[in-house]
Amino acid sequence: MLENYLPVLIFIVIAFVIGAVMMGMGFMLGSRKPDSEKDSPYECGFEAFEDARMKFDVRYYLVAILFIIFDLEIAFLFPWAVVLGEIGMVGFVAMSVFLGILVVGFIYEWKKGALEWE
Repeated sequence: MLENYLPVLIFIVIAFVIGAVMMGMGFMLGSRKPDSEKDSPYECGFEAFEDARMKFDVRYYLVAILFIIFDLEIAFLFPWAVVLGEIGMVGFVAMSVFLGILVVGFIYEWKKGALEWE
């Protein structure tokens, strides 16, 4: 019984070794020349170490939420496409309703100007 897991164990060990080698090469061969542009904040849109009560643009968070919503759409589409032959017309209609709701939401956000960046 345990011999069935040997290929999985070998795969995991090889994956860890390759990952460790790649990280080691990055640390050894990578350049260490930090400058102000590399150290600047790029994810949140504002300085990370300022006053917590400062004003910030909410549009960044709106775009992030929209990205998560449409990214989850793809996460549901792939397994659905794999088993579409087994679930038949009921599964097709259910996914069509799901996609229809997402499309209506996308059109609403588009018309409201949530995707426009001024």
